[in-house]
Amino acid sequence: MRQRASRDQQRLDSGAVTSPKDLENLQREIASLAKRQGDLEDVVLEIMERRESAQERAAELTGRVASVETKIDDATARRDAAFESLDGEAAAVTKEREVIAGSIPADLLKLYDKLRAQQGGIGAAKLYQRSCQGCRQELAITDINEIRAAAPDTVVRCENCRRILVRTSESGL
Repeated sequence: MRQRASRDQQRLDSGAVTSPKDLENLQREIASLAKRQGDLEDVVLEIMERRESAQERAAELTGRVASVETKIDDATARRDAAFESLDGEAAAVTKEREVIAGSIPADLLKLYDKLRAQQGGIGAAKLYQRSCQGCRQELAITDINEIRAAAPDTVVRCENCRRILVRTSESGL
C-alpha cells in the first residue's frame, strides 16, 4: 500500500498526468490510501498493545503456575514422608499385635476379630466410669452389677454395641 501511494504521488509530482479528471482521481486515491494506511496502523498498534497485555498476563500466569507446582511438589513430598512414617508405624504395630495375639486364647481372638469387622475396626472398648467407650453409652445398673460380679478373667460385653469391655481401675465398678 505504501509503495502504491508512493508511486501515485510520484506520478502526480512528475506532471505526467495532465487530465484534470485523472489528477483528481489520483489525488482521491492517494488520500484514500493514506486514510487506509492510517486505519491499518491503528489496528496494528491496537494488536500490539493487546499482544503486550497478553504476554504480561501469560508471564503472570506462568509465575503462578510455577508457584502452584512448587506447592504441589512440597505437599507431595510431605505426603510421601507421612505415608512412609505411617507404613513404618503400621509394620511395628502389626508385629506388636502378632506378639500379643500369640498369648490370647484362639476363641477370644476369633471373637475380637469378628467384632472388629462388624464394628468398623474396634472390637474392644474401655469401660470408663460406667460407660462403654466404644458406643459412649452409660451402662445400666444391672449390667454394671453383673460385670462387678464376674470373675476378672471373664469376657464381658457391652449390651448396646456388643463390643468386648476392658475393665480398668477407672471403670467405676
